[in-house]
Amino acid sequence: MRHTLFCLLLISLPTWAGVYTYIDADGNRVFTDKPRSSTYERVDLPTTNSMSGQANTPPTPVKMEEPTADVVRYQVLRILVPEPDATIRDGAGNLIVTADSEPGLITGHSYRLLLDGQAVGEPGRSPVFPLQNIDRGTHQLAIEIIDAQGRTLERTPSQPFHVIRMSLAQKRNANPCKKDDYGVRPECPIKDKPPEEDDGPLSILPFF
Repeated sequence: MRHTLFCLLLISLPTWAGVYTYIDADGNRVFTDKPRSSTYERVDLPTTNSMSGQANTPPTPVKMEEPTADVVRYQVLRILVPEPDATIRDGAGNLIVTADSEPGLITGHSYRLLLDGQAVGEPGRSPVFPLQNIDRGTHQLAIEIIDAQGRTLERTPSQPFHVIRMSLAQKRNANPCKKDDYGVRPECPIKDKPPEEDDGPLSILPFF
């Protein structure tokens, strides 16, 4: 019992105060931190465990590097030919598309032509794209700038153009077929060549 009281007293007393003990009039041992006479004996307390008062230092945050952006940005990318909503009159449906960019194409980048949303031909450094045999009707054009991995960096808005191709009948009406045109001009097929004129039996008689 006395040992328990002693432990409780040690816990309740300030860690910096001295502890003294004496025997009271009833023969009980008493512990106190305030000695009142020379009969009080000092109690040597054992060293207690203690924790360092140093505050926990939070870990230094690691700075994440942001992805490096392309140094060069294209201010302008446009289609020079044909103009938006242009009408192309070509019997063979041929067209040369020309583009331009500011600044000019940098190393590792390429131009790519899109016709009706589909890539046409291989990307290249040249901004000139020849197209052949385009169907009559309305089509959409766009130009892209891509990097070496094929990622799109810039793209023009899609712009319409219209192709008018004369039919063979229209060409034949505009320029009627002559005898020597059959088998030569597409609108003058050899099967439509009229038969040769026959002068009759007299044409084979010898001249008298």
